[in-house]
Amino acid sequence: MNESSPPVLSVLETRVLGVLAEKQHTVPDTYPLTLNALVAGCNQKSSRNPIMNVSQIEVQAAIDSLKHMLFVIESSGGRAARFAHNIERVLKIPLQSVALVTMLMLRGPQTAGELRINSERMHKFADISSVEAFLDELAERVPDSLVVKLPRQPGSRENRWAHLLAGKPEINEHEHVPIAEKYNLTENTISEHDFIALKSDVARLEAEVVALRRIVEELSSQPVSRQNGK
Repeated sequence: MNESSPPVLSVLETRVLGVLAEKQHTVPDTYPLTLNALVAGCNQKSSRNPIMNVSQIEVQAAIDSLKHMLFVIESSGGRAARFAHNIERVLKIPLQSVALVTMLMLRGPQTAGELRINSERMHKFADISSVEAFLDELAERVPDSLVVKLPRQPGSRENRWAHLLAGKPEINEHEHVPIAEKYNLTENTISEHDFIALKSDVARLEAEVVALRRIVEELSSQPVSRQNGK
């Protein structure tokens, strides 16, 4: 292979590119996206890591930069300009690889099993082995890799992968390990639907625990006479 080195993108540029690639498959009726739709996708609270709160001006600047690098194509339709991605041609990778890179840009580092589930709406991989095969191909790309396998975290059973479009990722050895992975609750032991439901339940329970702790702290800080209703 003799691909040229891909440009280094900013975090926001990878978010814009990831949103365009994702929405092409999840909301095809509204794709290419308007600026407003793209901003909403960048600031989406679910299925995003990190969570962002960016303005139209910031997203437009990222679009302009991506257009210069040929990652984004602008078209005129109706009253507003619309934008589409050009990842396959610029990076010279197939749809399967685009799906994996997109999920890494939108959701941060993930295991091969998590990538298989999260990328299902873009491409349905037959099994984890096929996901790993495409990841290995992206990692061995010459002259520059597009993904990297991260060191295994303490308490984790699987390695996570990260994209390299925004440069080498920072490694946080103390990052929280997902409960589902820590206790080996993978798609090999439960169905994909149950796995996704479990992740949702865990997130909800964690939020409830934080709220309860806050209530306990507030009650503990009140004078004893007030707690007794005096």
